[in-house]
Amino acid sequence: LAGLVEKNAIDPAAPNFQLLFMDETSLSLHPPLRRCWMRRAERKQIPAPGSPAYRHVFGALNWQSTQVTYLITPAKNSEAFIAFLEHLLFTGYPDEKIILVLDNASYHKSRAAMAALDAFAERLRIVWLPTYSPYFNPIERFWLYLKNWASANRLHSSLADLSAAIEQTIAFHNDLTNSQR
Repeated sequence: LAGLVEKNAIDPAAPNFQLLFMDETSLSLHPPLRRCWMRRAERKQIPAPGSPAYRHVFGALNWQSTQVTYLITPAKNSEAFIAFLEHLLFTGYPDEKIILVLDNASYHKSRAAMAALDAFAERLRIVWLPTYSPYFNPIERFWLYLKNWASANRLHSSLADLSAAIEQTIAFHNDLTNSQR
């Protein structure tokens, strides 16, 4: 057991080490309804499009800086997960080693996803969260923030408009100079 731990360990004292908590969420043209102020005897009405259309956001929260690296995709599947891993390793953190904390979604453990994780093993270590434990993943709180600011009580006219709201909200969050962050 000691040999296995040593083999898979990344030295936390190494200068290029990042701890990231990864997850994904879905936002729809059907907005989530939240509490809001209304005049007495009036009900706020939010029109909804005929059929639901979604954008999925893969994201990784940096434990140290709280910045989020993300990728907006049309689907939540192994292919999108692998695309996010490539984005994370080649664009977000091109020169650093990463410990990535993941949940047990089926597309994280598919044959293609496991092959990709194995291919990136030189720079990437995976820590699997216990099954059904969203409270252990801090990015879940960020998803609530994202949905509240990007889509709650709002009707977006198109998926492009929804994607723009997602990008604007994440950019606002990632701006470390912003005092309202």
